Amino acid sequence: MPRSLSRSRVAAPAPPAAAPAARVTAVNDRPVAPRGAHVLYWMVAARRAAWSFGLDHALARAAELGRPLLVLEALRAGYPWASDRLHRFVLDGMAASARAFAAAGVAYHPYVEPAPGAGRGLLEALAARAALVVTDEWPCFFVPRMVAAAAARLTVRVEQVDGNGLLPLRASERAFATAAAFRWHWQKVIHPHLVSAPSPAPLAAAPAVVRGGEVPGAVARRWPAASAALLAGEAAALARLPIDHAVRPVAERGGAPAAVAVLDDFIARRLPRYAEDRNQPDADAASGLSSYLHFGHVGAHQVLHRVWAEADWDPSRIATRASGKREGWWGLPPPAEAFVDEVFTWRELGHGFAFHRPDDHDRYESLPAWARRTLDDHAADPRPHRYDLPALEAAATHDPLWNAAQTQLVRDGRIQNYLRMLWGKKVLEWSPSPRAALAALVHLNNKHAVDGRDPNSYSGIFWTLGRFDRPWAPERPIFGVVRYMSSAAALKKLALAGYLARYGPTSRQLAFA
Repeated sequence: MPRSLSRSRVAAPAPPAAAPAARVTAVNDRPVAPRGAHVLYWMVAARRAAWSFGLDHALARAAELGRPLLVLEALRAGYPWASDRLHRFVLDGMAASARAFAAAGVAYHPYVEPAPGAGRGLLEALAARAALVVTDEWPCFFVPRMVAAAAARLTVRVEQVDGNGLLPLRASERAFATAAAFRWHWQKVIHPHLVSAPSPAPLAAAPAVVRGGEVPGAVARRWPAASAALLAGEAAALARLPIDHAVRPVAERGGAPAAVAVLDDFIARRLPRYAEDRNQPDADAASGLSSYLHFGHVGAHQVLHRVWAEADWDPSRIATRASGKREGWWGLPPPAEAFVDEVFTWRELGHGFAFHRPDDHDRYESLPAWARRTLDDHAADPRPHRYDLPALEAAATHDPLWNAAQTQLVRDGRIQNYLRMLWGKKVLEWSPSPRAALAALVHLNNKHAVDGRDPNSYSGIFWTLGRFDRPWAPERPIFGVVRYMSSAAALKKLALAGYLARYGPTSRQLAFA
């Protein structure tokens, strides 16, 4: 039976069950090897030890086969935009996972490549002794290609588990063009998926047979576990890795415990103000969870369950029929309704787009036809200001508000929600072409944003060029009928004194050409 989202089940978790069939896909046609020494869970996206359909499935399959579980979490050195910032955040999560699995007596191997390609062969070595390999399904960046290529090489069955959101990726047959269209769809199909959730405490409830595994000695010697200094994210340990050391770590630490602390703080201090204040830079009403969701240190089920529990809500209170409405369908208080729409509708809209359009979701050609047409029609329009990539990265433009947003990105690894939209629109205005603007936005975001390289961040970038939007009159130079935004308008509608004091000049010093 699926696990309920009720509080009573959270207090006394049932042993992890295999993930719902709609979330499990065989990635190759190899057989299970019932005499294998262990079940291998290759943790690539849900990098946490709780609230994970992938971990639940691996534990359940290990119990079914009567074999211990071995968890592999690896960090490559040669991925695009690899830096101290991204590595340190992932390493924080690995350190937290190491503590959680050690306390449960479940074998866990955190491997960090000392050089690009040094980890080649590790997965095959562990899979050669495995009865089964379980991994996470994630629809973005290099992960789908990596999993498919690995599964083709392995001689044992590989099952990938979709734990991306409330709605399984395959519960939609296509990518949706707008959030409104996606709301109509999910309101029709979400009901059966709300009655199941990953286990909040799978290791505590796991049977003894899954404990006590180990990494074979020859494997551990060739691919040793990350050192304590590296897992602690010490600067000297990071300095020895061949990654970009100029992109420094952010103040926030990664990992599941840090994610839970951020979630608790959001629920207590900012959620009551979320609906009214989330677009105000000085209000500090954003959740702060996007980086943790991106790296899998917290999951959508965990976040939403926490919001629902705070409102004393359960799935029986949702509307029985689809209305397509953004507000009122859940029967939650307005601040919670607004947050659920962001973390569910908008986040899963982006994940579904990446899943259904794997070859072009990060390319200019994926924009809607109307947006490409109008942008191309205006591609040769004169630009009053034009900046190359180094000037943009250095926040060296004539626009102090934009410079402040770019400074926040470089310094803190994120941009305040509303200003991130303005940030993207101005790059379109100042670039020699729409394609050049897209290339600059992707580079700046993926290099500096902790939550970059994610379906959600690609949604934000492409939204500035028309994805998930509609044509807007009047037709303008450069933008055509793509939605226009200006710094002057932002200054009039937003509270910015505190933001500009932190990241740029005060409002009295602002002047726009």
